[in-house]
Amino acid sequence: MTPRSAPRYETWTLQPDREPDAEPVPYAMQCAVDEETSPTNEDCAEPQDWVPRHCGQNPCHHTHRKITTRPWRAWQQT
Repeated sequence: MTPRSAPRYETWTLQPDREPDAEPVPYAMQCAVDEETSPTNEDCAEPQDWVPRHCGQNPCHHTHRKITTRPWRAWQQT
């Protein structure tokens, strides 16, 4: 007979990582028509400035989405 391990159920907490050493939060804008994406930047202004230029080159591309990659952190509650 082989011993079996019993699962341990722990309480975990998940939240955005706002620690001083957290990864930066990069932003980008993406055209919903052709899925072309702006350069990524930690300052949202540069990706947003890309949108009017993209619209000028593609007059019927009016719908865009903001892409944010936010680091999250999980830890076990004791």
